Order: sequence, then structure tokens, then C-alpha cells
Amino acid sequence: MTEIARPSPLRFYYGGQIVQVDGASTTRTVLDWLREERRQTGTKEGCNEGDCGACTVVLGELDAQGALQLRSVNACIQFLPTLDGKALFTVEDLAALAPPAADGKSTLHPAQQAMVECHGSQCGFCTPGIVMSLWGSYENHMHQGTRPSRQELADTLSGNLCRCTGYRPILDAGQRMFDLPEARLQRQAVVDALQSLQRASALDYAAARVTAQGARTDHFHAPRTLDELAELREAKPQARLLAGSTDIGLWVNKQFRDVGDLIYVGRVQEMQRVEERGDTLWIGAGAPLEDAWRALVRRAPSLMDVWLRFASVPIRHAGTMGGNVANGSPIGDSAPILMALDASVELRRGKALRTLALTDFYLDYMKNALQEGEFLQAITVPLAAFARQVHGYKISKRFDCDISALCAGMALELDGETVRSVRLAYGGMAGIVKRASAAEAALLGQPWTQERVQAAQQALASDFSPLTDMRASSGYRLQVAQNLLQRLWLQTRPVAPLAPDAASVFHAMPHAVVSA
Repeated sequence: MTEIARPSPLRFYYGGQIVQVDGASTTRTVLDWLREERRQTGTKEGCNEGDCGACTVVLGELDAQGALQLRSVNACIQFLPTLDGKALFTVEDLAALAPPAADGKSTLHPAQQAMVECHGSQCGFCTPGIVMSLWGSYENHMHQGTRPSRQELADTLSGNLCRCTGYRPILDAGQRMFDLPEARLQRQAVVDALQSLQRASALDYAAARVTAQGARTDHFHAPRTLDELAELREAKPQARLLAGSTDIGLWVNKQFRDVGDLIYVGRVQEMQRVEERGDTLWIGAGAPLEDAWRALVRRAPSLMDVWLRFASVPIRHAGTMGGNVANGSPIGDSAPILMALDASVELRRGKALRTLALTDFYLDYMKNALQEGEFLQAITVPLAAFARQVHGYKISKRFDCDISALCAGMALELDGETVRSVRLAYGGMAGIVKRASAAEAALLGQPWTQERVQAAQQALASDFSPLTDMRASSGYRLQVAQNLLQRLWLQTRPVAPLAPDAASVFHAMPHAVVSA
């Protein structure tokens, strides 16, 4: 097996210098470390589950080309060891970046000053998180020489909940900050620091833990290559794989679960790639959700709504599509869309690699086809699937940042007015995400007419017997699933299909899709 270095301390860039941490629990959150160890209380604790955004910070890391990438994340669910080799920026850092005043007095950073001028804060509890989201946008756009639209700013702030101010003055501040005297991060200094933090081998961080069963040592492994990950996973099959901690973070914070040894995939650059390989789109299992969704929407713009309604920007920055798929939640939003696109998963154990259709990956509620010592390496989508008419639908109590009551991914290919191929995949309708085989059979090879759609709607009742829970009743889920088939028909019917502005609320708020 690849030699793992002796347990070593964590090293990351924070407050303008390299910080070293040793002895902290492997599941201590960045938020708790900031507030309790560093006494930096500007970063707030609200929900402690990644929903409210009061804890928003910005992380910096080098991409494959060595360029600095800045992304907002929720400090409350990020484990401290994931910072190793990265840069951490909090609201306290902005004072050092503020432009000097003529009289020598201290000033505010443009993101802060604009909030003051535009009356963007009332109680102030959410303000530091909002400011950090704005600062991330400010830095990225200033570096690119661009300015965000008002809607792009609204997207940036999708993970920042403000109960009392309202978002109009906050969006005003987001636009205003670009008109104030410039205050830029010295990016090269950060790049130099991060380059000095690069490890030649995998990280093995260890920390003592006392449990009801006695004292023990927990390990946080961060391999750097796919081969290292494969060997480590095979040697430690009981260790927990960790990607963005957007789910495991809640296990610790809310359920107080003991997760034991962790193997972190966030430092394996090969797994963070999203690229075309031959006739497929290859999505590394460690690629952030934001990057993975952007790649899908570039090829199927009709999936824009599902992308923007998948959690918030900080969650999509941290979480991964591979993690969302491997988690296997029956209400996960990625799997229905990927099934409609005929996606497969690459599963690796040691040097052995096998490919499995995503439809065969889920066996039962929260059970999948992964064998001991195996992990999900990538998701592959045939490029030919994007030639079909692809649509995604998310139904939830809140429009934004909510868990789905049900989610559907649908793909249709017509030969004239006859259904040549059809994929109808639903989440939230059973113990696993799965395709509606009876409804598909009712449509395949038939004329794409209202009558055949009604037959498929009736067939859905034999495909699913959904449960009643806190999000929706069984009857509601079945009716909505049938209604979504009608919606697909209205959007794709051969004669007078619905115009985009009649089917998407986002059509009135354009979003640019940047190449992945």
C-alpha cells in the first residue's frame, strides 16, 4: 500500500499567515474553531445545518492550473481538517482589505460600506454572512473585470437568510459596492502561501477522542491521488468517505453521531474534473455540485430550474454530485435527472473498475450496489442523451432551498409525432429513485398525444405507491407525478408547445451559463 505519512498537524492560510492546528477533533467544525478557539465571533451560528448562511465564510484553493479559486461555504458543517492546504477568509479579514481613508482613520470594505449606505442591515445577525457572500462575488468579478447582474447577486445570496431587512436593499448594496473605492485581495500572496502548503503525500491527521467505550484515536485521511484513495479505501473499508460534509456534517451536529475514521476525497484533483471523454460527459465524484450542474445545464439548458433550486450556492460549492448519488436518498435531486440522461456510475475497488447503470445502483432504501472497499469514482453521461428533450421538475413546500417532496427527470425523443424513446425517473415516490417502467411502456412507440399521456398517467399508479410523510401525502405525490407528465406534454407537444416564459419562473430572470 502507498506509504501514509505519520500523523501531522493541519496547516492552512488564515488571517494573512499560515496557521497550524493539532489536537482538534477530526469533526470539529470551522465555525466552532473560529468562535471558541480563535475568539473570532463575527461568524455567527444560526441553524447549524447549512441553511441560514449566518456562518458563511469564503475558502480559497488552487485549481489544476494553479489559479486561486474563491468559494463561499457554510462554516457550521465544514470539518476543520478539510481546511488543510486551503485559505480561510472571514468577516474579520475585511478590515485589512479596506481602502485607507484620507485622514488615516479606518474605513470599511466596499461590501460593508455598501450595506451601510443602502440600509441593508437591521438586527445584524445575518449581516456578516451576507457580507462574506458579497465579498466573494466582489473579488471574483473584480478579478474577471466583470459586474454581476442583479439576478446573479440574488443567486449568490440564495444561501443567506434575512428575516427582517428584506432583500431589496441588500441587492442594492451588492450593486453599489462596485461603485465604491476599490479594495482588492492580494491574490499572489495567497497563491504563494497555498503553494507552500502543498503536500507531497497524503495527509493523515490524528486526534484523541473519549467515548463511552473508552479513549481512542480518530484519523482523518486526505489522499491526493485516485490510486492512493483506492488503496486506502480497500485497506480501511469501515472508514467513512467524506466529500463536502453537507450531509455528514448534519449527522454530527444534529444527531451527534460518532463517524469514526474519515477518508476525505476533496484533495483528489482527478475526482474533481468535469470533462468530455470520448462520447461521454465524465463527472468526477469529487466535483462540486455547482460545477457538475453547470456542465449539465450547458448541454441541456432546460435543467436550469433544477440547478438553481438545488440547495444554495454555498452548499453547491461544498457538496458533490458523487456524494449526492452515493448517499442514495430517495429524495435526492441529482439521481432522477441523471437517470433520465441514462447515466452510469464508475465503481472502483483497488485497481478493479466496473461500470453500472445508475438505474441498477440502488437496491433498497439507503442501500446500493457498492461492495466492501469500493467507492464511487465518477458519473458518466452519454453525450447522445442530450439530443433528447430533457426536463427536470422539483416540487417542494418552499420554492428555494428546500427538500423535495418529489423530483422528476424526464427525457423524450420523438420520431415525427411518435415516441421513439422516453425516460421518466422519479424521486420521492418510493424507497429509492427509480424509473416509471409502466408509464414509459404506455408511451414508447405510440403517438405523442394527449390520450397517450393520460394512459401513462394511469400507469403511474402501478409504478409507485408513495408514502405519506411530513412533506406530502401519498395521494398528493401521485397526483403531482401525473401532473408533471401533463406538463411535459404541454412543453413538448408537436403543435403549439408552451413557450419557455410560460413554464419557468426563471425565464424572467436570465442566468448566464458559463463554460465548466
